[in-house]
Amino acid sequence: MENDGVALTADDSQLPGASPSWQVKLLYDGACPLCVREVNFLQKRDGGRGLVAFVNIADDRYTPEANGGVDFETAMGRIHAVLPDGTVITNVAVFRHVYEVLGMGWVYAATKLPIVGAIVDFVYGLWADWRLVLTGRADLATITAERQQRLACNDLERCQE
Repeated sequence: MENDGVALTADDSQLPGASPSWQVKLLYDGACPLCVREVNFLQKRDGGRGLVAFVNIADDRYTPEANGGVDFETAMGRIHAVLPDGTVITNVAVFRHVYEVLGMGWVYAATKLPIVGAIVDFVYGLWADWRLVLTGRADLATITAERQQRLACNDLERCQE
């Protein structure tokens, strides 16, 4: 179930102490074309079961409080996911967990092996460090500053376009 960055799902509105139906909340960059392609694939694999809650961190309504305390800049630096108990996972472990939840754990199973896992973690780190440049976007500092300005303008309702 995609919630367009508003870190609320139907399950979050249940009575206090009730467990959500999702098994992992995936924080993704909805302004990244490759990230969106992966999310679209995962949403199809979820097939409306709601096993994965998809949270677009690029949406101005994204809030760290509803997403394991992961702020926008941190979430932009590396992929993050939140488990129902509030545990935050990062990097390749996110992909491994999401794929396992969706019944495709075999895709990332080899990353559990120490040598393979170390190599994949290293490659993912390179990708994460370069993904903004590789997808033709501004650097993280610029994206963060633009977001902060947009949010300030929305709060004050006095900025010019």
